[in-house]
Order: sequence, then structure tokens, then C-alpha cells
Amino acid sequence: MIIAENKTTSPFRDVPYMGVIWVVAEAMKLGFYNGHPDWSNLGQGQPEIGEMEGAPPRIRKIEIDPGDQAYGPIGGTQELREAVAAHYNRLYRQGKDSQYTADNVSLCMGGRLMLTRVFCALSNGKLGYQCPDYTAYEDMINNQFGRLEPVLIPTIEENSFGIPGTEIEKTINNYGLNSFVFSNPCNPTGNFIKGDEMEMYVSAFRSTGACLISDEFYSHFHYNGNEPTKGPASAASHIEDVDKDPIIIIDGLTKSFRYPGWRVGWAIGPKDLIDTLGRAASAIDGGPSQPIQRAALQVLDPAYADQETNAVRQVFSRKRNIMLQKLKGMGIQCSPEPNGTFYIWTNISALPDPINDGHAFFQEGLKRKVMTVPGKFFDIDPGNKRGGKSPFQNWLRFSFGPPEDNMLMGLERLEEMVESFR
Repeated sequence: MIIAENKTTSPFRDVPYMGVIWVVAEAMKLGFYNGHPDWSNLGQGQPEIGEMEGAPPRIRKIEIDPGDQAYGPIGGTQELREAVAAHYNRLYRQGKDSQYTADNVSLCMGGRLMLTRVFCALSNGKLGYQCPDYTAYEDMINNQFGRLEPVLIPTIEENSFGIPGTEIEKTINNYGLNSFVFSNPCNPTGNFIKGDEMEMYVSAFRSTGACLISDEFYSHFHYNGNEPTKGPASAASHIEDVDKDPIIIIDGLTKSFRYPGWRVGWAIGPKDLIDTLGRAASAIDGGPSQPIQRAALQVLDPAYADQETNAVRQVFSRKRNIMLQKLKGMGIQCSPEPNGTFYIWTNISALPDPINDGHAFFQEGLKRKVMTVPGKFFDIDPGNKRGGKSPFQNWLRFSFGPPEDNMLMGLERLEEMVESFR
């Protein structure tokens, strides 16, 4: 009698943690948890969430209407979609004939989910992306392999790792792109395409018919050198016809309003594309939470929203300047110096061996209860087609998202760490 060998195989594929999630998972093995007073998370992808200088009080209570117990509309409630449309019209569309309405808005439980909807809804063709950029794009693109053809658009440090506005139309045509996704301002570099340069972007996508997916979650983190600006920036300011220009803007309450745990994200764009996203949502997630949408109406009240986002620019501009000074003092190159986000993209190759490697620096930082994010995570490589050593092996992303005192604690520990290797 022959007994078959008992083989155990998993029915699931191997799914790696992405970027910051991996960093947190490694730190948790050593006792980290969110809010731990003796840890400094200089890798975190969320802003500080507590009471903050100049900001309105944090919302602490949510009222649940009896009707909220039911399933809500797949694309979000009428009330919140109207509020999002009004928010964009007030900030970016004043005096323009074409205005956003609720039909131009789709809501979901967070930015990753909205990006998933968008990638699933894109027609077959070439999807352009740049490096470095948001880590989660890689796996989202992987999920559409065989249908979407990912195309890496090379960038250089001299252009702040972005595609200049003067080159974007040529890029679309030369690569035959059907769509292009990027975070703007960029996670991790803090480079912000805005003003005349964004005008060139929108014009190029309008004339070619390719779709621009503008991931604008950090749109209110906007700096002019060492000073905060007076307001945000968005592709929405440059659109001629909200129902014809092929521009999808993605944002939410996660970053600029400091409510990441609420998981409120949205897409705003032409009605027909928004309708398609709703159809995709019917198969993917079924729509957002009704009680959270009701609470979100308070956040988008103009007086509340403006006080919050003005405070964000003031406080985070100050933290940006402190972190830049500290990192430069350690011999770390900050390139570019960010004019958006709450991140600083750094080249650590001039540091002593072995901490001139992103992974080694990260591991040494963990020993001192400080977290950073190795640069290789932002080297988006769908399907691992390129392979080999990442060009960002000697790069790190630092976050000035934590409260200022916690950020300073982490930076001072890193100063001691760097000095110990000299």
C-alpha cells in the first residue's frame, strides 16, 4: 500500500506588507504601539491627530441616525457628496462657469479603496507612473496585471523626481499612455506640481484624452520655502469643464483634516467616470459607512475646514523647518526640500558605513525606538520586472507627522546614533 505524501500548501499567495505597514510590523515585534510614549515614529504616514495649536477642537462624538443602520448609497450620501462638491467649488472654482455637483463625487472608506476602484475601472491600456511614489500603487497595479500595462516614466533628482510640466504632453504621446497616476504633492519627496506647471498637466491630458489620476491627499500641506502658504493647491483650479476634462482627483479627510481613522475618501471628476466608479464599487466594497459620512459633514463646514487647514500649514511648516535643520546637521542630504506633504526625502549615502544604507539605518533606529522608512519601498516595480538593487537603497523617508516634542525626541536619538558611528 502506497501512502501519498502529505503536502501542505497555502491557498493564498504571499502578500508582503507595504512600506510603512512593514515598518510598523517590525517595530511592534519590539513593543511599539500607536501612542507609545517612548517611541518616535518618524516614518508614520499619518499627521498628529490630537488637539493642535490654532486648530478647532477635535470632534469626539458622532450621532447615529436610525436610518444610518441601513446600507447607504454605493457612491456615498447625497448630503456629503454635495458638501465635497461645494468644498471644491469654494476653494478652486470661484468665478468659473463649470461647477462640481454631487454627481461629480464618489465616496468610499479611504484613499486606498478609492484607488482600488479607479484601477479596477480603468480601461485596458498603458498606465504610467513615476518613481519614487506612493508604495501602495505597486500592489494595486499588480492586481490588474494582464489588463493594465504599467509603464515607468523615468525621473531625475534635478527635477525633484517629478515630471516637469513642459515635458508631460510629450511623455503621454511618446509612451502612448492611456492614464497616469501620481501623488501630488508627492509621497515621499514632497514635490508639488502646482500653478502654471499644473496648468500644463491639465492641458496635456485634456488635449490627448489620457486620464490623469491626481492623488491629492496632502493638498493642504503647502509651503513656500520656510513659510506656510495661505491655501491649498489642486488640479481642480485648472479644469475647464468638470464633465469633460479627463481628470480624476482623489482626496479625503485622512491627512489634511487629521482624521485618518475615519476612513473617508473621495474621488471627484466627470460624471460618467464617477458613475463607472460606482459600478466598480458595487463589486468591490458596497459603499461607505453612513454614520461616518454624517460626522464628516461637520469637518467640511467652511469655518471648521478653513481653521483646521490653516492651522495644519502653520504647525507643519514649523516642524518641517526644524526637521530639515536637524537632518542637515547630521550630514543627511534633503532632496528636494519639500513644498508639500509632511515628509522629507533624504539621501544618506554620505553617512558612515553601515548606516549609509536605508535598511541598516532603519534597523539601527529601531534599537533606539525610532522608526524611519527605507527608500526602496518607494521604488515601485509592479511584478518585480526590473529586479536588481534599487536605486533608492541609500535613501530614507522621514516624517514630521508626529507632535513636535515626540519628533524632536526621535531626531535627538538619531543625532546620537549617527555620532556614535563617526
